[in-house]
Amino acid sequence: MSKELFAKAMIKFFSGLIFVGLLIFLPAGTIFYPQGWLLMGILFVPMFFAGIFMMKKSPELLKKRLNLKEEQAEQKQVILFSGLMFLAAFIIAGLNFRFGWIVLPDVVSYVAAGIFLVGYLLYAEVLRENAYLSRTVEVQEGQKVVDSGLYGIVRHPMYMTTLLLFLAMPLVLGSVISFLIMLLYFPIIAKRIRNEEKLLEAELAGYVEYKKKVKYKVIPFVW
Repeated sequence: MSKELFAKAMIKFFSGLIFVGLLIFLPAGTIFYPQGWLLMGILFVPMFFAGIFMMKKSPELLKKRLNLKEEQAEQKQVILFSGLMFLAAFIIAGLNFRFGWIVLPDVVSYVAAGIFLVGYLLYAEVLRENAYLSRTVEVQEGQKVVDSGLYGIVRHPMYMTTLLLFLAMPLVLGSVISFLIMLLYFPIIAKRIRNEEKLLEAELAGYVEYKKKVKYKVIPFVW
């Protein structure tokens, strides 16, 4: 285990923990926000143990997942739009709790938490299936087309899982307004996928044939 990689992963983890905590509880005006703590738990506890597992079993994959630097201007725009979407959704969720704009039943938060955890399991499966996954749009040396498992159902199972995660989060927080904001993720990932597939068709051998074999991008039988 690399001490440098461990330190980088821990800094990223705790920075994210603090940032999301502030983003949830400051707008709420209180730390007594049960749905906020529920989201913090289901988001960061599995993330911590998944990070430890990856550090021991697949440090190279963890290193790729920690890389956030996009080189392409179009993908930088996608990152910016995604960040603005998250900021708006989380802030509105906290304000919704503080002022009681639209109060959802607690059962909605619990069901959404279950969906979120299913999304996490699918996310782990995608990481297991594809050792070339990176958080940036790129083709790596030696990369091959993966067409089995979830990749045999949709071409971008990572976006399928993040769609589940992102749409579940605002409902865990009890905010239907934030859920509507998160629907902006559809055009955001559509833009990213267009750019990503253009790159893969040009630089990854066999990807054009793979597209013919697997028709759906993100949602089976829909999109």
